[in-house]
Amino acid sequence: MALMEITVVPIGTGSTSVGEYVVATQRILKDMGLAYELTDMGTEVEGDMELLMDVARQLHESAFSKGAARVYTVIKIDDRRDKVVHLGQKTGSVLERLD
Repeated sequence: MALMEITVVPIGTGSTSVGEYVVATQRILKDMGLAYELTDMGTEVEGDMELLMDVARQLHESAFSKGAARVYTVIKIDDRRDKVVHLGQKTGSVLERLD
Protein backbone atom coordinates (compact mmCIF):
# COMPACT_ATOMS: atom_id res chain seq x y z
CA MET A 1 0.00 0.00 0.00
CA ALA A 2 1.30 3.43 -0.91
CA LEU A 3 0.35 7.00 -0.12
CA MET A 4 0.35 9.73 -2.76
CA GLU A 5 0.06 13.46 -2.33
CA ILE A 6 -1.01 15.17 -5.54
CA THR A 7 -1.52 18.79 -6.47
CA VAL A 8 -2.96 19.64 -9.89
CA VAL A 9 -2.47 23.25 -10.97
CA PRO A 10 -4.39 24.44 -14.05
CA ILE A 11 -2.62 27.24 -15.94
CA GLY A 12 -4.02 29.45 -18.68
CA THR A 13 -7.56 29.52 -17.36
CA GLY A 14 -7.98 33.29 -17.23
CA SER A 15 -8.63 33.18 -13.47
CA THR A 16 -6.62 32.81 -10.28
CA SER A 17 -9.37 30.63 -8.75
CA VAL A 18 -8.92 26.86 -8.99
CA GLY A 19 -11.89 25.72 -6.88
CA GLU A 20 -13.88 24.25 -9.77
CA TYR A 21 -10.84 22.19 -10.78
CA VAL A 22 -10.36 20.91 -7.24
CA VAL A 23 -14.03 19.92 -7.06
CA ALA A 24 -13.61 17.95 -10.30
CA THR A 25 -10.66 16.01 -8.87
CA GLN A 26 -12.54 15.25 -5.66
CA ARG A 27 -15.52 13.92 -7.64
CA ILE A 28 -13.22 11.59 -9.57
CA LEU A 29 -11.75 10.21 -6.35
CA LYS A 30 -15.18 9.82 -4.75
CA ASP A 31 -16.54 8.02 -7.83
CA MET A 32 -13.55 5.65 -7.75
CA GLY A 33 -14.32 4.81 -4.10
CA LEU A 34 -10.78 5.57 -2.95
CA ALA A 35 -9.60 6.58 0.49
CA TYR A 36 -8.47 10.19 0.12
CA GLU A 37 -8.13 13.39 2.10
CA LEU A 38 -8.32 16.93 0.76
CA THR A 39 -5.84 19.34 2.35
CA ASP A 40 -5.24 23.03 1.79
CA MET A 41 -2.28 22.32 -0.48
CA GLY A 42 -3.29 19.12 -2.29
CA THR A 43 -4.97 15.76 -1.91
CA GLU A 44 -3.64 12.59 -0.29
CA VAL A 45 -4.72 9.23 -1.70
CA GLU A 46 -3.94 5.67 -0.64
CA GLY A 47 -3.72 2.59 -2.83
CA ASP A 48 -1.35 0.31 -4.69
CA MET A 49 1.17 1.88 -7.05
CA GLU A 50 -0.55 0.88 -10.29
CA LEU A 51 -3.80 2.41 -9.09
CA LEU A 52 -2.13 5.60 -7.86
CA MET A 53 -0.39 6.13 -11.21
CA ASP A 54 -3.75 5.77 -12.96
CA VAL A 55 -5.37 8.17 -10.49
CA ALA A 56 -2.60 10.74 -11.07
CA ARG A 57 -3.16 10.55 -14.83
CA GLN A 58 -6.93 10.96 -14.46
CA LEU A 59 -6.64 13.93 -12.11
CA HIS A 60 -4.04 15.58 -14.37
CA GLU A 61 -6.24 15.09 -17.45
CA SER A 62 -9.33 16.38 -15.66
CA ALA A 63 -7.92 19.93 -15.68
CA PHE A 64 -7.48 19.77 -19.45
CA SER A 65 -11.03 18.46 -19.88
CA LYS A 66 -12.27 21.54 -17.98
CA GLY A 67 -10.46 23.89 -20.37
CA ALA A 68 -7.02 24.51 -18.87
CA ALA A 69 -4.44 25.31 -21.55
CA ARG A 70 -1.59 23.97 -19.43
CA VAL A 71 -1.45 21.75 -16.32
CA TYR A 72 1.33 21.51 -13.73
CA THR A 73 1.02 18.47 -11.47
CA VAL A 74 3.16 17.72 -8.41
CA ILE A 75 3.18 14.15 -7.07
CA LYS A 76 4.84 12.77 -3.93
CA ILE A 77 4.67 9.05 -3.20
CA ASP A 78 5.53 7.11 -0.06
CA ASP A 79 5.57 3.43 -1.08
CA ARG A 80 6.17 1.37 2.03
CA ARG A 81 6.38 -2.39 1.52
CA ASP A 82 7.30 -3.65 4.98
CA LYS A 83 3.81 -2.96 6.36
CA VAL A 84 0.40 -1.68 5.34
CA VAL A 85 -0.09 2.05 5.86
CA HIS A 86 -3.21 4.18 5.70
CA LEU A 87 -3.96 7.88 5.57
CA GLY A 88 -3.42 9.58 8.91
CA GLN A 89 -1.18 6.92 10.45
CA LYS A 90 2.05 8.87 10.05
CA THR A 91 0.49 12.01 11.50
CA GLY A 92 -1.07 10.01 14.31
CA SER A 93 2.27 8.46 15.20
CA VAL A 94 3.92 11.87 15.50
CA LEU A 95 1.03 13.27 17.57
CA GLU A 96 1.25 10.33 19.98
CA ARG A 97 4.92 11.02 20.50
CA LEU A 98 4.21 14.67 21.27
CA ASP A 99 1.88 13.77 24.16
